[in-house]
Amino acid sequence: MEENCYTPKPQLTDRPLLDIDYAEGLSETFKILSNGTRLRILHAVNRTPNISVTELAEQLEMKPQAISNQLQRLDDKGIVRSSREGNFIRYRVVDLCVTSLLHEGWCLTEDLPK
Repeated sequence: MEENCYTPKPQLTDRPLLDIDYAEGLSETFKILSNGTRLRILHAVNRTPNISVTELAEQLEMKPQAISNQLQRLDDKGIVRSSREGNFIRYRVVDLCVTSLLHEGWCLTEDLPK
């Protein structure tokens, strides 16, 4: 059974002002995402859902153990999920907010003056 990737969210302007605890949690999410390797992994997983660690390692030219370590951090935060397929563990993005954030961040970076 496929799990629901996300629930509809209210607009930012309709949300109450961030309290300190929620702001700290949001900060932790941004810390997880503020790593170039994890961003590359997220992009690759978005491009190829249900990709294996071996396939990711080949695409990113990294060691599988290094990929696994970063995927674990993303999994712990609920951004990706794994499933076993024979000898392979495959990953997919389950938080579509992160996909949107990656896209928006990329757009912002492209438009920055050089």
